[in-house]
Amino acid sequence: MSPFPYRLVATDLDGTLLRADESVSDRTRDALAAVTEAGAAHIVVTGRAVPWTRHILDDLGYEGIAVCGQGAQVYHAGEHRLLTSLTLDRQLAGLALSKIEAEIGPLALAASRDGLEGEVLMGPGYQVQEGPLPYVPYEDPAELWAAPLTKLYIQHPELSDDELTRIARETVGGLVDVVMAGPGIVEILPLGLSKATGLSLAARRLGVKAAETIAFGDMPNDIPMFAWAAHGVAMGNAHEELRAVASEVTSSNEEDGIAVVLERLLSA
Repeated sequence: MSPFPYRLVATDLDGTLLRADESVSDRTRDALAAVTEAGAAHIVVTGRAVPWTRHILDDLGYEGIAVCGQGAQVYHAGEHRLLTSLTLDRQLAGLALSKIEAEIGPLALAASRDGLEGEVLMGPGYQVQEGPLPYVPYEDPAELWAAPLTKLYIQHPELSDDELTRIARETVGGLVDVVMAGPGIVEILPLGLSKATGLSLAARRLGVKAAETIAFGDMPNDIPMFAWAAHGVAMGNAHEELRAVASEVTSSNEEDGIAVVLERLLSA
């Protein structure tokens, strides 16, 4: 058996490591354990902020570093503490929102507050995905800006996620970054922030280089991570934009796509 060819395995969560019920299959757990035993590190790189990620990491028995909030937060799961945290300039975000709404009309808004216990605020009309993740509804717009934020979520009553992302990016691309992270999830981030920036910080702490990294993902927000890593693997359920830049496409998250690739590499 040849040595495992990578020192770092970076995995997105939703639509990638997690199945639809937010579980991780035994097969995938075993494959990741085998990779770790072979000397590589596994790092979670997710758009979710720490409060929406911590319970999953705890369930996995994950005690290493995780990249959360689209790269804004580098989190030490074993010590339950933030190592780095980047916030969104609220003045710039407000300006960006006003420009987008001037272009396409009113948006429904949500926001993720900074910190280990940062709440997710949901405004009027924002369509919340079903599931166990906690959020706090708000009515007064001033509440949205009352504390430091990692990102904003925007929804439009008529435009598709792809259309909203494209128009918002064209309208405010010089002020903030706009990414599509999943169905119904279009986010406004600090300019220049991506999963790649957070992953590069975490990898540096681990003493690992981009050339030693394999990454798995399913959405356009994973594109910078694929550009940074030596090998990018799109899930079978991945968005077409990510599939177009991937080194390879594996099975879906429901069909143990991560395990399929890792098992092949382990047995090569």
